[in-house]
Amino acid sequence: MVFPVSRKNKNIVLERAKGDPLVRMQEKYNVYYHSFERQVGSRVWIDGKEMVMLASNDYLGLGAHPKVIEAGKKALDEWGSSTTGARLANGTRSFHLRLEEKLAGFLGVEACHVHSAGYLSCMSAIAGFAQRGDLIVVDKNVHSSLLSGISLSNARVERFLHNNPADLREVLSYEKSKVPKILLIEGVYSMEGHIAPLPEFVKIAQTESCFLIMDDAHGFGVLGDNGRGTANHFGMTEHVDVLCGSFSKALSSTGGFVAGSRDMVQYIRTHSKQTIFSAAISPVQAACAEAALDVMQDEPEHLERLWANTHRYNQMLKDRGLDTWNSETPAIPIVLGTKEKAYYFWKALYDKGVFSVISIAPGVPPGKDLVRTSISALHTKADFLKIEEALDYALKHY
Repeated sequence: MVFPVSRKNKNIVLERAKGDPLVRMQEKYNVYYHSFERQVGSRVWIDGKEMVMLASNDYLGLGAHPKVIEAGKKALDEWGSSTTGARLANGTRSFHLRLEEKLAGFLGVEACHVHSAGYLSCMSAIAGFAQRGDLIVVDKNVHSSLLSGISLSNARVERFLHNNPADLREVLSYEKSKVPKILLIEGVYSMEGHIAPLPEFVKIAQTESCFLIMDDAHGFGVLGDNGRGTANHFGMTEHVDVLCGSFSKALSSTGGFVAGSRDMVQYIRTHSKQTIFSAAISPVQAACAEAALDVMQDEPEHLERLWANTHRYNQMLKDRGLDTWNSETPAIPIVLGTKEKAYYFWKALYDKGVFSVISIAPGVPPGKDLVRTSISALHTKADFLKIEEALDYALKHY
């Protein structure tokens, strides 16, 4: 017989979880973890209600492309659902090597390694190279995956103002020691929609002997020749030591990559715990990403339509006097300034059938509480008419 065990002392972790104010707030306002019942193109359904999706990272709209779907089905039939192993051990398959070779060639680098999640790739790009005693200088607005990699590296960290080469120079001017230095930036910042001034950062990196790592999850597929990314956009691929990114944006799959010289990729395969011990990307993920990569090159009209839609939407927001934080890309925030205003603006859009995402401090800097929206090649004239109507309603009710 099992006897119940009475607790003489409170379990602090249990009490913390049960009484967490952020959890209670999420339950009350219900702004996150929405479940979609159905999706067709740029439309989704929640509780039977049809909505325009204005928060997807499916920039090129390839998630439902016939060639991508067919590739996924074929891979499932041929390889099954999973390799059930890490790449180091029993998990590597020929389709991994084919995808890596294609991706490296597309990016204009020697080699590439793919992971089962973009978060893993970006985290490993930092934790795999940085060591205790190194100095990481990082843009204050980088993604959580990069911050996770920094924390695992045990390196010393200095932050500089967002997209500010002058502040980076000042931060580095105080560093008199000869420690290894790593400069960490993003090509496109997903919350702000800003493009990094890469030429200026490259010049500083070369002057200060910095190893340059760039997360291009939101630049890949969006900028550059056929979507080759931010480094290609500036003609500076050879000056970036390591590129990392995700398949869950323009490639409409899941997974991620770390790319660079053959030496860099071999090093991360040898030293990155995230690479060594994580399960391999699945056959379906890899096949869909590879097919999407082929479509990007064979059908440039998707990228052209994405930018036409982006310009149209940006003008729509500016005509209404909304603050877009000077976004330069299809990731376009609507900055409201306080969490209350952001919530009511988000709710108004939601009530009028437009799905967006709210982001408040500390997820964004104080005073930059916003509704995060993003444009896809899939958005139609009918979608924009509905978005316009929702924006006008939100402006009256937030």
